[in-house]
Amino acid sequence: MNNSVSTVTVIFTVYGPPGPYNLAFFIFIFVLYMSILCINLFLVLVIYIESSLHRPMYILLVNLAISGVIGSSSVCPTIMKYLLMEKQERSLEGCLTQVFFSNVYGCWVYCILALMAYDRYVSICKPLQYHSIMTPTKVKLLLAVVYLIPCSFVAVQVYLTSRIQLCKHTIDKLLCDNLAVVNLSCEKSTFINVYGLFLLFCLIILPFLLVVLSYIHILMVSLKTSKESQKKALGTCTPHLVTFINFSVATLFGAIYNRLSLSLPRAVNIFISMNFVVIPPLLHPIIYGIKTQQIRCSIYKLPWILWTSKSHIHTPVLSCLLLEDSPQLVH
Repeated sequence: MNNSVSTVTVIFTVYGPPGPYNLAFFIFIFVLYMSILCINLFLVLVIYIESSLHRPMYILLVNLAISGVIGSSSVCPTIMKYLLMEKQERSLEGCLTQVFFSNVYGCWVYCILALMAYDRYVSICKPLQYHSIMTPTKVKLLLAVVYLIPCSFVAVQVYLTSRIQLCKHTIDKLLCDNLAVVNLSCEKSTFINVYGLFLLFCLIILPFLLVVLSYIHILMVSLKTSKESQKKALGTCTPHLVTFINFSVATLFGAIYNRLSLSLPRAVNIFISMNFVVIPPLLHPIIYGIKTQQIRCSIYKLPWILWTSKSHIHTPVLSCLLLEDSPQLVH
């Protein structure tokens, strides 16, 4: 590039001038964003305080919540700022920073969901070996891989995109995404396109397939067990399965939106643009809070835990100790 990425400016063309509609969208997004922060951080607090939740599945859930906060924070503040500005423009450096965090968010969530599916697989299909397989050390190692590999791969993608020469500087979208920036280039890069497909396979499709295969195996094992064991298996897998489907649908809509040039009403444009980084982080903690008995019980206990002295913090509540998420679900 003739100039550094910090001096090249990208202009967004779909916001329009400030006015009542922009203000209404600003308030709506602000409420959504604050809700995401409060719900996810509250879930993290509950799991952190309650020692009975210091187990692999809930450690993974904490990381899923943190990923949701990072993903929404990479998008929502920027959109809110531009809704109130006369001119919506950003340096290419800032644009690529947003691309990095929104992309790693998607990769993190799929990889964490794959780890959660693996945890359910071991819990249901190998209950007697659960504690020897899902050790704290192994969980930490898997999480390190989940964070480091997507960050490294996406960083390479962003670097390659930063080296292209731009002939256009307007993006007909609310946000920066890698494909939109690449489409501003003077000539197409086959290597960047191939590398993007490589990332798609390694960090999205492969984790997706691992989740699907885990549930196929869980289903096959569950069909050979008693009705009671099948019910327990369904109960412990439902929150994760609903979360996985919800995120997959949001990802599909986001992928279609990023690859098609459609003339959409502003409200629809805003919703589709933000669906990927707003709806899943908002719904995932609610799904787990409603569907998971352990988390519900811990939420009920939280005021007592915060009120009592430290010596009573981990005093059990009788009904909350009968947890359906025990690793020995299928015999």
